[in-house]
Amino acid sequence: MAEFKKVAVIGAGVMGSGIAAHLANAGVDVVLLDLDANFAREAISRQLKAGGFMHPDFAKRVTPGSTSDLSPVADADWIVEAVAEKLEIKRDLYQKLESVRKAGSIVSSNTSTIPLDVLTEGLGARFAGDFLITHFFNPPRHMRLLEIVSSPKTRPEALAAVSAFADIRLGKGLVSCKDTPGFIANRIGCYWLAVGVVEALATGVTVEEADAIIGKPFGIPGTGIFGLLDLIGVDLMPHILDSLHKTLPSGDAIQSYSFDMPLIKAMIAEGRIGRKTGAGFFRQAQRDGKKFREALDLQGGAYRDLQKANLPSLAVGARDLRALLSHEDRGGRYAWSVMSKTLAYAASLVPEIADTPAEVDEAMRLGYSWSRGPFELIDAIGPAWFAEKLGQRGEKVPPMLAQAAQSGSFYRVAAAQREILAPSVGYRPMHRAGGVLSLADLKLGAKPVAGNSAASVWDLGDGIACLEFHTKMNAFDADLVDGVDIALDETARNFQALVIGNEGQAFSAGANLKPLLEAAEQGDFNAIEALCRRGQQVFRRLKFAPHPSVAAVAGMALGGGCEIALHCSAIQAHAESAMGLVETNLGVVPGWGGSKELLLRLIADKSRIKGSVAPALVAFETIFGAKISGSAFQARELGFLRPSDGVTMNRDRLLADAKAKALSLVAGYKPPEPKLIMLAGPSGRLALRNIIDTAFIAGRLKPHDRVVAEALAIVLSGGAADPARPTPEDDLFDLERAAFLVLIRTEATRARIRAMLETGKPVRN
Repeated sequence: MAEFKKVAVIGAGVMGSGIAAHLANAGVDVVLLDLDANFAREAISRQLKAGGFMHPDFAKRVTPGSTSDLSPVADADWIVEAVAEKLEIKRDLYQKLESVRKAGSIVSSNTSTIPLDVLTEGLGARFAGDFLITHFFNPPRHMRLLEIVSSPKTRPEALAAVSAFADIRLGKGLVSCKDTPGFIANRIGCYWLAVGVVEALATGVTVEEADAIIGKPFGIPGTGIFGLLDLIGVDLMPHILDSLHKTLPSGDAIQSYSFDMPLIKAMIAEGRIGRKTGAGFFRQAQRDGKKFREALDLQGGAYRDLQKANLPSLAVGARDLRALLSHEDRGGRYAWSVMSKTLAYAASLVPEIADTPAEVDEAMRLGYSWSRGPFELIDAIGPAWFAEKLGQRGEKVPPMLAQAAQSGSFYRVAAAQREILAPSVGYRPMHRAGGVLSLADLKLGAKPVAGNSAASVWDLGDGIACLEFHTKMNAFDADLVDGVDIALDETARNFQALVIGNEGQAFSAGANLKPLLEAAEQGDFNAIEALCRRGQQVFRRLKFAPHPSVAAVAGMALGGGCEIALHCSAIQAHAESAMGLVETNLGVVPGWGGSKELLLRLIADKSRIKGSVAPALVAFETIFGAKISGSAFQARELGFLRPSDGVTMNRDRLLADAKAKALSLVAGYKPPEPKLIMLAGPSGRLALRNIIDTAFIAGRLKPHDRVVAEALAIVLSGGAADPARPTPEDDLFDLERAAFLVLIRTEATRARIRAMLETGKPVRN
């Protein structure tokens, strides 16, 4: 992979500054230029506030400047143009860049509306050879889609260099697009949004009903149509759609839809353009000192109280998409009018905008957060049924859909490999980038080698086993603890190392609270103690196993999920991992060694911790504060990751990277020896209690906060341990378990757990 040491971003608007911030996340030096250097400097500050940087220190990697002096661009390996969507401005900039940029440097545009051939016209062979389009989605840090457009004139080396860097270092999902207006995601997405608004007015659904219908049933985020428009900005959509109208042929279906309607015009004129102004199709209101949400009445144009969508079609749609699309109430009519047009439009665009349906589905999954792309949705509905339904209603059946209706589906599995239906040629194997290991792919031709109802053990090859959790949100219960034990048995018998990882949204969201609360309310504290002790035993076995283990952490690793990762030999974390010991939100303390392992890490980190009481203080602040990392880099700062633990930017590459780390640990591996810890003892506990008392007197702590904090202080200081006597680390297991059992017996703790189950939010009492 070609190395980019320095990248220049020109244009410090929302997109340009976001791209610069994410490039800094990748570890490169960035120069961010705009007409005014002060604007560029302020843009960096805005990205800090908006969370564009994975760690605040990364902002130091971005140097602001003015386009009046392009000399900082001279040694840049890659130059990203993100200026206004006006051809003359872009071409003028490109001509200036040609006089300063070094040979072999790559130039790309973040445009989403202007064709590549138009951008490069008249600029010479050298520029055309080094140029391509890299269309990021906002916000660049979080939206994984990167649409890449190249031309026959683009150097293959330039395309390969940007593609590899964007994949591995930026963590992007790359979709190769043809040089057509709007590319893939916005071409379909803007059409879908425009249809959604027009058909809502025609069918009479409310904004709440529209978002509920074009949401969960189809695997589309709950923002649906109108919530997403508020997020994007109501004022932006007419401009985007107008651009597509101008660049697409007169016969394109998008020409039939427009945001040039009285309702949208009035909203823009009155500044009701979405979340950035606090009011759009939804707004926050306040009455009698209480905040609540209001929704816009599409017919009258006034705001009213939010109403829960309650339609018969929604009830059937949760189980059966065909039933939803066929339902005769206004919800069913709306579902058909929006999704039939959107899916048929997508089918009509292959191969115009992409070689196969797979690229279209990937673009909509990554760019609009659909769980299934248009062609995957058609497969779920049934291509033959959908084509027949279109025909019955006198609507055109696109050739790609007719081909799938005859073949049976767009996707199929053959010879343990997923295949995609390509235009005219039939099925062909799905492309998987090199260096990507997928459990979903593995499952097409393999079965677990061990497991139970909560977990499965898979053979990743090369002597590496993988333990996959599959409880809801991968939460821990007794069965999942047993699953870990089973994986350790299997690894000891037949493998050299163990990877713990999965492809769910969460590595593990912590403990399953419902059975815990039920046991506590029934007074079955023996069962709670048994589970606590059992988890400690299994996690201890994991830590001191004769073979290495690697936690492939992605998404949430909270509570017990964080604790199991801390007991592994190493962690390979996705860059966006949210790690934290959050048990105090529930009125308890970590019960499976989380406090112990964090304390050990902090004691070992000589660069950060000095003195005997400091590790306990830092651990106390992290655990009692229920701090959750905003990224893997922040997890390292909090002490959850060691300097030797790895970070993977691309989620798709995490499992392969974890396997590689496991293999690197195999040769000569020796399990760690149990540690003797110099704890802070009574004096350290007294210091922590002084902090607790001060916070309580100042009103920063509620009564039960104080109880929980004091219990945690006892654990971290070692109870009555003599600070002059080294304490075996297993003693901290005993302290954690004792504190957990004392706290779970209190009504205040049970009230916190009850509230978390009911609302998903922590309460203080």
